[in-house]
Amino acid sequence: MISLKKYLDADEADLPTSIRQDPREVLPAAIKAYQSALVEMGSSSAAACPALGGDLKRELGRLEVGLAGFPNREQVETTQKNVQEQLQDWGRRTAAHYRQTTAEVKDLLLVMARAAEAVGERDQRCAGQLNSVTTRLESIASLEDLAEIRASIEESATELKCSLDRMAAEGKAAVEQLRAEVSLYQAKLEIAEETASRDALTGLRNRAWMEAQIARRLAHNGALTLAIIDIDTFKAVNDEHGHLVGDELLRMFAGELQSASRSTDLIGRWGGDEFILAIEGRLEEAKTQIDRLRAWACGSYKMAISLLPIEVQVEASIGLAERAPDEEMSSVVARADAEMYKQKNTARNGRMRLRR
Repeated sequence: MISLKKYLDADEADLPTSIRQDPREVLPAAIKAYQSALVEMGSSSAAACPALGGDLKRELGRLEVGLAGFPNREQVETTQKNVQEQLQDWGRRTAAHYRQTTAEVKDLLLVMARAAEAVGERDQRCAGQLNSVTTRLESIASLEDLAEIRASIEESATELKCSLDRMAAEGKAAVEQLRAEVSLYQAKLEIAEETASRDALTGLRNRAWMEAQIARRLAHNGALTLAIIDIDTFKAVNDEHGHLVGDELLRMFAGELQSASRSTDLIGRWGGDEFILAIEGRLEEAKTQIDRLRAWACGSYKMAISLLPIEVQVEASIGLAERAPDEEMSSVVARADAEMYKQKNTARNGRMRLRR
């Protein structure tokens, strides 16, 4: 960003030869590169901290849109300042988030340590009480008066019962307290795991979660078909309308995919504008499901990002591959991906013929 500002402020004689020769090409290219860097920073922040990265990604996307065209020096300075503020704020909040997560795990370990310590203290106390009773019982052997023997046995039996009852009550209370505290932290960890398994932009499952679940289903050797779904001409939407519109389109398209999927299907974002669907069943059954999904999710999308609503027509290329016996997941995904690109190339060639 500093270099862009320098070029905008510099006299022509101070600029590099390549820029003096054709500044209309070099500077827009540099600004375009910075816009791409902002988008990638947003994507990286969402991957690094799903709980907080989505906000930074949206803010950087807004700033990236503001650089459209050929910005002046004031716009460059404002954008630079805003980017720095956003990154600093995100860094502080992310550090605090992970400090809190670390503290919660530490608290859980301390709870377990205190519980173990309390059990040890209780056992030592009860052992002392039992030893006292045992000593009294042993002394009975030296008594000769039956009445005194009876009274001593009754007293010892009463103390023994009280000790055992107290041990049981304290043990139950300690276990209940530990169970309650562990349940609380387990709930927090489950929420954290759920957040970590979601794609920050679309809310669908992310790639890491999908890979783990697909591998688990493949381990059962049941019929499974994978579908790779890619939005056609998505890059053109980003180029024409900006990344905020592109992000909104991805969110809306993901919601339609989710609505059209069955409860037994697994749907997730694979990366960029690609999605993956794991369908329980054979290829023919999956084709029927994909036809229904295509009819539901493809079509016209209206987005109210700016003052004027933006409408885009969405089509998708979808590649299917049924898992062969003992086939690895990477191989199934590669075949589905190849089929998807085959459809995409066919659609691209068709559009080129129409333009001619």
